[in-house]
Amino acid sequence: MEDYLSVALPKGRLGEKVLQLFKKAGIADIDIEKAGRKLCIEDEAAKLRFILVKPYDSAVFVERGAADVGVCGYDVLAEQHSDVYELLDLGFGKCAMCVAAPKGFVDANAGPLKVATKYANAAEEYFSSKGRDIDVIKLNGSIEPAPMLGLSDVIFDIVETGSTLRENRLEVVEKAFDVSARFIANKASYNFRNKEIRTIADRLAKAAAEMQEQN
Repeated sequence: MEDYLSVALPKGRLGEKVLQLFKKAGIADIDIEKAGRKLCIEDEAAKLRFILVKPYDSAVFVERGAADVGVCGYDVLAEQHSDVYELLDLGFGKCAMCVAAPKGFVDANAGPLKVATKYANAAEEYFSSKGRDIDVIKLNGSIEPAPMLGLSDVIFDIVETGSTLRENRLEVVEKAFDVSARFIANKASYNFRNKEIRTIADRLAKAAAEMQEQN
């Protein structure tokens, strides 16, 4: 068990894409459907142990050493300021962290801008870089209704297609940064198991590039 390299694998669509990439790279071939309710799945041939976690928790497992490597969105790294090595941009799960507001909104700059978001730290950092004072309204569920109900002036959130914004009469007014899936490593693990981790990262990079060319 101890010689297995552990991988924090986000559940859901992102995790499925990660497993497809591992398979394409010839690193491991895991069938999530056959795993049932198991949260730890091992590939004996590859000596890899996949730990299924919520996407927002992946970086925590890696940072704290519960997993040697893992995959998470850049939004998570930006929000948590995770103390990990970011080894590779996998090139999928692409979207953007944006500021969105009701159509026609103009920031009068008459006081702190009320910002509804799940990403309080990232929002504070972004608006601070612009010299804009904000009042963060931390929400954990849907944030799109916040401006319509007078709870906030704008929202700060991930935008993929923009359809949810349009349905709630919002539009993007600024893009803060791009988001995509990142391959990350625990710092101690990277130092002690550098050859294994670098080999995986290099093979993933090659497979990811091939997948992007095909798309």
